[in-house]
Amino acid sequence: MLVQVTRFRCGGVVVGFCNSHTLVDGVAAITFINSWASIARGEKTVESIVQPFHDRRVLQPEKPFRPPRFDHHEYNKPPPLLGNSDAKEERKKECTCALLKLSKEQVEKLKKRANSSNTTDVNMVGLDEKQLRPYSRYESIAGHMWVCACKARSTGDGDASQSTMIRVAVDVRRRLGTPIPNNFTGNSTLTAVTPKCQFGNLITQPLSYAAGKIREGTWKITDEYARSAMDFLAGQEDISWVRTSYHTVVQFDAPFWGNPNLSLGSWMSLPLYEADFGWGRPCYVGPPTLNADGKSFIMPGTTDDGSLIVAIRLQTKHMDDFKKFFYEGL
Repeated sequence: MLVQVTRFRCGGVVVGFCNSHTLVDGVAAITFINSWASIARGEKTVESIVQPFHDRRVLQPEKPFRPPRFDHHEYNKPPPLLGNSDAKEERKKECTCALLKLSKEQVEKLKKRANSSNTTDVNMVGLDEKQLRPYSRYESIAGHMWVCACKARSTGDGDASQSTMIRVAVDVRRRLGTPIPNNFTGNSTLTAVTPKCQFGNLITQPLSYAAGKIREGTWKITDEYARSAMDFLAGQEDISWVRTSYHTVVQFDAPFWGNPNLSLGSWMSLPLYEADFGWGRPCYVGPPTLNADGKSFIMPGTTDDGSLIVAIRLQTKHMDDFKKFFYEGL
């Protein structure tokens, strides 16, 4: 863990926090930060905060390891750009980051758009009718981002037949048959991926098409699927490629989730703005930067007005077009 406090001449203060993602996920990290802040402002003591639960056995596969019961293609390499056998050149291209705000009204507009022509097939993801429900804020916004990225990347020399996928980090705390304690201080996220789609279909179909593909990828992470993934990972001699695929370090053998793909995370439900160290509510809580092309987060807005913030990193040549398509019609 690394902490850096920066004071500015204007009187502002930034608390920078960095931790090993191998050890803790977003839920555990923000629980730690908020507990730390509550002690700093004198509201709680070390004894009265939620005590961390460090027992990693809750996520260890049973021994002897069982063979995986599913094809865990989420750990395979995603589709590269047409004409390229790998992503070496795409990794080197200049990227830029952006923070894009969505008001509550814009969020509701996207939800309405996604659900106006809900094409979810009951048999598509093995769900019964009771489990079908309107697309969520995340599914609607993530689907919209996917479509906009395809449009931006298609501008000029794009190919409608270009394959693309989305990777999502799914918290399995509540998805396991035996739920993980809320105070678990570890990493309980697993990777989920959408089916492989084509630029042309995502661009021409209603938003419900993209939202449905995201649901298809994330809803399959059930207790049995998660346990199978743990057995799959336990059976690998080396899983360093799982970690390196999340970073910009040049690991040419690791999966690359940049162009033409995306990596979409959700911090929407995290209580980010409880991190009051005694100076009052923070004016911004989020990543200082994003470290890979195609990486993004959907986060709560800076005020309690239902707004959201999208943080995204794309190749510089695509960012202006992405912003244009992102707000088009909103």
